[in-house]
Amino acid sequence: MELHVVIEGRKDLTGQLYGQLKDAIRTGRLAAGEQLPPTRLLAEQLGLSRKTVAEAYARLTYEQLLLARTGIGTFVNAGMATRPAPQRTEDLAGAAVVEQWGRMATPLRHMIQEAHARFEFIGGAPSAALFPTDDWRRCMLHGLRESARSRGFYGPAEGLPALRQAIARHIAFSRGVQCAADDVIVTAGAQQALDLVARVLVAPGSLVAIEEPGYPPMRYLLAAQGAQVVGVPVDAEGIVVDAIPQGTRFIYVTPAHQFPLGMPMSQARRMALLQRAKELGAVVIEDDFDSEFRYTGRPTETLFSLDTQGTVAYVGTFSKTISPQLRLGYLIAPPSIRDAVATAKHLTDSHTPPVQQWALAKFIDEGLLVKHIRRCHAAYALRRDKLIARFEGDLEPWFRVVAPAAGFHMAAVCTRPVDIALLITLARRVDVGLYPIAPFFHFTPPQDGLMMGFGGIDALDIDPALDRVRDILVEIA
Repeated sequence: MELHVVIEGRKDLTGQLYGQLKDAIRTGRLAAGEQLPPTRLLAEQLGLSRKTVAEAYARLTYEQLLLARTGIGTFVNAGMATRPAPQRTEDLAGAAVVEQWGRMATPLRHMIQEAHARFEFIGGAPSAALFPTDDWRRCMLHGLRESARSRGFYGPAEGLPALRQAIARHIAFSRGVQCAADDVIVTAGAQQALDLVARVLVAPGSLVAIEEPGYPPMRYLLAAQGAQVVGVPVDAEGIVVDAIPQGTRFIYVTPAHQFPLGMPMSQARRMALLQRAKELGAVVIEDDFDSEFRYTGRPTETLFSLDTQGTVAYVGTFSKTISPQLRLGYLIAPPSIRDAVATAKHLTDSHTPPVQQWALAKFIDEGLLVKHIRRCHAAYALRRDKLIARFEGDLEPWFRVVAPAAGFHMAAVCTRPVDIALLITLARRVDVGLYPIAPFFHFTPPQDGLMMGFGGIDALDIDPALDRVRDILVEIA
């Protein structure tokens, strides 16, 4: 790649080159630590003598803007490179919108950034140790070969036909969801699927309903679209349908494994929700984020399977079953919004990366996904049982655990006053990562408690970690 320098005429060539390089360093166009072309190469590119380039380099080196490393090359001095003062936010024509985004809280983002303790109970993180590295590598090589045959063209916005067919077969087998491949829209994780539905349904002032407590990114995403967001309480059976207000345009729920409390929505409540959505003319977004891992009771039907009116948009993800780093999910949109969602997908990111799509299609078709889920299920079930035993044992004086029927997180709600912030701080000092449930409340006073994820911690580490938590509780509570 050539360095962008423009030399005009034949006057003061060294000065021209020196000035442009100095400006590029000062403005950050040449980043700190970046290597400059050798003097011979740059001289050839610019039609200058090597001596001219060497003199410019020498002046910049004398001013400590460049560092010359013998036998290696010439580099921008990291200690001297600076950038111009950025434009102040208040000077922007769109300052109000920028400020609105800047004020939005991102609790899950902060949790992810802090997740580096030896014993991690962060929610939503599957086991990295169980990731099927060898199988996935083989599938990625297949994806590279298939993508090479496409000659580098853009892919379909809705997703590759091979993956859409594989997803349709998989969710029919694992969740009883009957749909055609053409109904599937491949997305960059569940988060993009939620964003696409919001884009096509929400206008400024639209009334939308979400669970309380619930998934914070969905609340902020809707608020950013100008929606009037209403929190609807949940009880032991799920969302309280009678509390969904008149005029609601769409309803976001997590029926298989309520986020963050963990209980499933009852069958009666599911039927009541579908009836309420029909009365309102609302679309229900069913976020089925980790339901493949079920431990007790009979399988529950999805809202999508129960829906006879075309009111449910079904969202799934491979972030929980395989890895969030894949950024692959899918949306089964009702016919009323399917074309609009496909258009929004095309306009926002054109298409999801094809190599990963080909790889995932092969991973599913060869039965590797089902095999991986079964392996993870066995590991998660053991971890779940260990957590429940401890919270119903020596941790019972402080917490009541909501034992999940599915997924790989559970909520432990305080039954007596506990300084959760202090507990989390002291736990981190002994290498235990704990996380509160309070950030998931917004419309009602938050409850004190912990969200205990067990996807990212080995079963053998649970007791030693909780021993440390118990000892801290004895001291502070």
